[in-house]
Amino acid sequence: MLVSDAFPTEVSKQLQSYVYRLIDPRNGETFYVGKGEGNRVFQHALGQISEDEDGMSEKLKRIREIRNSGFEVQHVIHRHGMDATTAHEVEGALIDAYPGITNIQGGHGNADRGASHSKEIIERYLAEPAEITHPAVEIIVNRSATETSLYDATRFAWRLSGDRAKKAELVLAVVNGLVVEVFSPMEWLKATPENFPEFNPDETISERFGFVGEVANDDVRKQYIRKKVPARVRGAANPIRYHNI
Repeated sequence: MLVSDAFPTEVSKQLQSYVYRLIDPRNGETFYVGKGEGNRVFQHALGQISEDEDGMSEKLKRIREIRNSGFEVQHVIHRHGMDATTAHEVEGALIDAYPGITNIQGGHGNADRGASHSKEIIERYLAEPAEITHPAVEIIVNRSATETSLYDATRFAWRLSGDRAKKAELVLAVVNGLVVEVFSPMEWLKATPENFPEFNPDETISERFGFVGEVANDDVRKQYIRKKVPARVRGAANPIRYHNI
């Protein structure tokens, strides 16, 4: 007998790693792409994955809205029977394919091998490597850079070490592996409404950080702009990386 909130044991064993989408039945919109094993897709659809584990408050807020409206979150298993590495790649490709989804982190490998125009790929592989000599925080802003100003996309709001970030002289905004802007942070602050009223943040991100700063001087920008940052460990998804700190 099939059930709606769990895979039968004999089915679960054969699924191995799989990639899925969560869909809002009210408008047919995909709002989350995930990877998992066992009954993770059902746990996500029911809102049973805690914010502390995934840190995805927008996803959980959407799930609650759907359920409070009397509907159930729909889902699609896109690909199954994979090992974890292959599932990471499929998940990353789907995250690129659905702009506006609630995933906080980009897909594994998307920073270096995600969706790109051929011109971007050529530029990336032919770009001069950045020689990062300053204490710096590197922040990947691939998707958020298209939704707001580059400054705002870079400065707010990140899960990072406040103590380490405060030692940084520069913040490198990175899109598809290239530095697209360099900022000089003047102050790092908790992502609260008092510190960042312009973003109207809610309490779920109050432990994250943002900064107030300005574009770095021309000499510094010339050192980094359109240069290629060092390759990341394959499968890395964290958008934050520290240099010389």
